Amino acid sequence: MITIVIVDDHAMVRSGLRMLLSSKGDIEVVAEAADGDEGIKSALEHRPGVVLMDLSMPHGKDGLTAAAELKRAWPEAAILILTMHDDDEYLFRAIHAGAAGYVLKSAPQEELLAAIRTVAKGDAYLYPTATKRLMHEYAERMKRGESADVFGTLSEREKEVLALTAKGYANKEIAERLVISVKTVETHKSNVMDKLGLKSRPELIKYAAKKGLLQFE
Repeated sequence: MITIVIVDDHAMVRSGLRMLLSSKGDIEVVAEAADGDEGIKSALEHRPGVVLMDLSMPHGKDGLTAAAELKRAWPEAAILILTMHDDDEYLFRAIHAGAAGYVLKSAPQEELLAAIRTVAKGDAYLYPTATKRLMHEYAERMKRGESADVFGTLSEREKEVLALTAKGYANKEIAERLVISVKTVETHKSNVMDKLGLKSRPELIKYAAKKGLLQFE
């Protein structure tokens, strides 16, 4: 049985999805949420097989922010984005946030069901034209001699923490300079290491130097 948490700010959309999914013998909707904050709370409480997440939610956290925070709190979360946005920027940002799949609300029911079952098994799912665009973008970058560097996936705050860490600042000093908590600094640093695939401080310093981040004030 695939358990689902639906996160969407429209009650009618949630109701329609619940009716559709509950009619399938292998899927059970265990909770609904109207915004990103509720979605994170429900997902952590129920630990569903799939979190079905809308992107545009005007109240509370949006889907991208919620997806990223949920992945940090629960790395095993299988997040399937269900959105009206057929847009490269949203697609790439969703992938960077840790989403396992991306489906359009205009897609046929069969495609949504296939996406849910695919993501629930631990695989990734993108709608067909999105896959083509991703492959085209990768091919173009390779033609330009660019590496598949994920530096661009770092937030501005993560880049600041990366630079200050490489310069030798302690977590407490970084927290004071950026006016954030030490715990937040540690979280950002952990995310940076994970995203960049770095295992040690020397690797971090080498990477920062390569990116020109070691210019001292």
